[in-house]
Amino acid sequence: MESYLVTGCAGFIGWKVSQKLLQKGYKVIGIDNLNDYYPVEVKEYRLRDLLTYPNFKFYKGDIENLNTLKEIFKENTFDCVINEAARAGVRYSMENPYVYFTTNLLGTLNLLELCKEYGVKKFVVASTSSLYAGQKMPFREDLPVNTPISPYASSKKSAEVLCYTYHYLYGIDISVVRYFTVYGPAGRPDMSVFRFIKWILEDKPLEVFGDGSQSRDFTYIEDIAEGTILATKPLGYEIINLGNNKPHSLLEMISLIEKYTGKKARLDLKEFHKADMKATWADITKAKNLLGWEPKVSLEEGIKRTVDWFFENWEWVRKVKI
Repeated sequence: MESYLVTGCAGFIGWKVSQKLLQKGYKVIGIDNLNDYYPVEVKEYRLRDLLTYPNFKFYKGDIENLNTLKEIFKENTFDCVINEAARAGVRYSMENPYVYFTTNLLGTLNLLELCKEYGVKKFVVASTSSLYAGQKMPFREDLPVNTPISPYASSKKSAEVLCYTYHYLYGIDISVVRYFTVYGPAGRPDMSVFRFIKWILEDKPLEVFGDGSQSRDFTYIEDIAEGTILATKPLGYEIINLGNNKPHSLLEMISLIEKYTGKKARLDLKEFHKADMKATWADITKAKNLLGWEPKVSLEEGIKRTVDWFFENWEWVRKVKI
């Protein structure tokens, strides 16, 4: 049975990647520190799901702690490490940049060192479309992303560069997957789709930074997880966009939430944030060619599924503070 280490397994993407691997019959060893960057009850919900699988093993710990990771590598063997543990969020990275670099860079370094030491040949690391700020759309992986506009983006770019170094020096096969605005059931409460659905169900105004015309390449969580797993194949060193390739404005997304909740939104427009991007749009030619991957879930279908999840889980989700 193939064995995978998935870091950040109680995070949004780490959970869904782990779940899909388990459903495919693989063994998953997960690690997560269950931090409270956003309400921990959402992470606990995801973790409870993973613990129902007999081929899942969980460690509570932090990838910044090298000794903790060493014990995990001593006790288990891995065919692949998928690093989904990260501090996410553009705006918060401006308030506390240090933790972004200790997790996103030092944590990645710890994992790469242990892959080298224990002979793990494949490493997949989550990166971000935030690196493409100021570039011409649609965003291609060969664009010179050398001007990140937030500490979050800078930390992710640094991790990508570090990964190349370990590929070059030690022959570790590395896939860097750049995600584009991931959403779906049990998503991150700090992101717009979760917030907007919850606020509209509570009859609260939706806080929108800007006028709502800014667009995102919203990508459904199931598609993202499938693409990430496909990226575990041997590739050498590759950077690969995983996005929906069909940008939609925030106002379009809000209209779909209105449609499936049956409620009208009230907008509270705020000043556009300097570290935000006006638009994102993924060129996914490389993902199609290398992985045979392309997204299957439209924004409308994805929003419908997410709203349905809210209705099914409203008894506890309504208590989540955002």
